[in-house]
Amino acid sequence: MSHLDLSPAPGAAAPARRLLTQTAMELRLTLRNGEQLLLTFVIPVLLLVAGSRSDRLVGGDRPIDTVAPGVLGLAILSTSFTSLAIATAFERRYGVLKRLGATPLSRSGLLGGKVLAVVLLQLGQFVVLGALAVALGWRPGGGATAWLWLVVLAVLATVAFGGLGLLMAGTLRAEATLALANLVYVLLLVGGGVLLPLDRYPSAVESALTALPSGALGEGLRQAFVTGSPGTVEVAVLAVWAVVSAGAAGRWFRWE
Repeated sequence: MSHLDLSPAPGAAAPARRLLTQTAMELRLTLRNGEQLLLTFVIPVLLLVAGSRSDRLVGGDRPIDTVAPGVLGLAILSTSFTSLAIATAFERRYGVLKRLGATPLSRSGLLGGKVLAVVLLQLGQFVVLGALAVALGWRPGGGATAWLWLVVLAVLATVAFGGLGLLMAGTLRAEATLALANLVYVLLLVGGGVLLPLDRYPSAVESALTALPSGALGEGLRQAFVTGSPGTVEVAVLAVWAVVSAGAAGRWFRWE
């Protein structure tokens, strides 16, 4: 007669399981936070609804066709930069990062969980905002190629903004990160070229806005949903920002 072996067998879970568990935890923490929900869903939805009826501000006969790609860009900014920076800064302040980094999860697993959580949140944003934009009358052009470029630009922008957010969270105090991340978000929303076309800004600052990741992202998405592909300059700007910001975050990020 065989006996059931009930002896202890301690050990870490498989790496994939640890990563998925951390991703699920990151998602729950974000969705439970009212400020994060405001940044990731409420503000983009309000801007989409208001902008779709603001032909004087946006210009053109169909403002929704201009506003919708910009709001998708804003969603990427809010999730990969502002939310990530604030959450990571307070985790660092309270010693969460230090403790998790010493567990079998490892620091690479912790960062991987954060990245996957950001990606899943962005997918949710794209579904909600895209469906709402279509309901408001958006008729995206560019065919399937435009949606492929959305993925490419979203990846580049997520790395660029995520690197900047982690650099800020890993070098500044939590309170300073909270204030600065929100300030940068507002400044880029109002004057960063992500929501409105660059030709709506004074010509003297148009080139400068193109060099910003927000301006390159917004203009690239608007071009993609009109012609099917963004300009080479916009893609190159985002790629450079992605490399530089990710490298800077890896070099100067402090875990405690």
